[in-house]
Amino acid sequence: MSGGSAWTGAAVAAVTVGYALFSRRLSTTPVSAPMVFTGFGVLIGPVGLDVLDLGRDAGPVLTLIEAALALLLFTDAMTVRSRDLRTDGFLPLRLLVIGLPLSIAAGWLLAVPLFPGLTMWEFALLGAVLAPTDAALGKTAGSSPRVPVLVRHGLNVESGLNDGLVLPFFLLFLAAVPGTLASEEGADGVFWRALIVSTAVGLVLGWAGGRLLVLARARDWATGEWQQVVVLAVAFCAYGVATGVDGSGFIATWTGGFAFGAALRKDRPAKGRPDGERPADLTEYVGGLLGNLSFLVFGAVLLGPVLEHLNWRTLTYAVLSLTVVRMLPVALALIGTGMRLPTLAYIGWFGPRGLASVTLGLLLVEDHVPGTAVLGQVIAVTIGLSILLHGMSAPYFANLYGNWYDAVEADTPGLREARGTSEASPRHHAGTRRLR
Repeated sequence: MSGGSAWTGAAVAAVTVGYALFSRRLSTTPVSAPMVFTGFGVLIGPVGLDVLDLGRDAGPVLTLIEAALALLLFTDAMTVRSRDLRTDGFLPLRLLVIGLPLSIAAGWLLAVPLFPGLTMWEFALLGAVLAPTDAALGKTAGSSPRVPVLVRHGLNVESGLNDGLVLPFFLLFLAAVPGTLASEEGADGVFWRALIVSTAVGLVLGWAGGRLLVLARARDWATGEWQQVVVLAVAFCAYGVATGVDGSGFIATWTGGFAFGAALRKDRPAKGRPDGERPADLTEYVGGLLGNLSFLVFGAVLLGPVLEHLNWRTLTYAVLSLTVVRMLPVALALIGTGMRLPTLAYIGWFGPRGLASVTLGLLLVEDHVPGTAVLGQVIAVTIGLSILLHGMSAPYFANLYGNWYDAVEADTPGLREARGTSEASPRHHAGTRRLR
């Protein structure tokens, strides 16, 4: 290991230890894990101590962030059940089927007057990169018992699925940009390899891995520790195979998570085995840790350098992305549901941008998109602003919305927000990736 890499590793380890030691105390404050790791990332990056730099550490940086997103896509998909979209599922369905495409379109169109040097497909990529949400950036918004179950459930399911759903848009837009590696295959090639082949790889490996784990658990062949490893290995196997055939590892891990979770839910506990065992715990904790380290890397290699060259166009788009681009599609998606204006405002505000946007933004660099310099600045500032604003506002707005809900529920029989009866599937990511 070179001297530079050694110092980088030591700095990352020191930040991780520091947060871990004060994690319980910080959990009672508005200061979130992404805020802490991003802040320290800026400190150790080129504008600070210059310990971590994208030009010097590009390979490890991309590997870390891609691994984090792959694991989180897999575990998010694992937890989704059909009942999440059946019982009181109108909210996540509308946010995903109507709200997500509208958010991509709004982000695309609003970029046109602000960044005249970009092409149509680069505008589209910007809209796609900043469309998925990350609940880790405003965890109190969905974990507070003051918030009605229906809203918590909707935000949780939406956040768990929209990062996977945005991938086909991203890949097809990328293939349409001249001069990129993806454009060499063309839209037809990307559609075949990245969408069809990768989906098939994920479904087959996920289902096979899940059924094999069910078999081993039923016969009590595997210890609890190695059952945890199976989940981790299946996720990386799906990613590796899809990447090996020039497909999308992310789509493979996402679809693989659905198949793995469906296979695992057919499990019947062996005699003497606790019914509450969760084989995915290790994968979720590793994914959560890698996710937080990714925010540290984001602060160092993306956000820090951009802050030195901040301009009004970039800042304007970042503000619009966190407000208009999210709130207007949410309002349109929920027309006719009977939900009140404070609920629409609450759901519309809590659409933070996080790990999926960081990863997709770095993939633009890796794929040599011509407008990377401008796109990278906009993506970094939007995510950085989201980390700060959504993290700080979550406790206050959760209480404010809870007070409104309590008052209205007492005087309004049949209030739409009060009809939720099922909680979202629990998620246990270390580092608060998901709503908890």
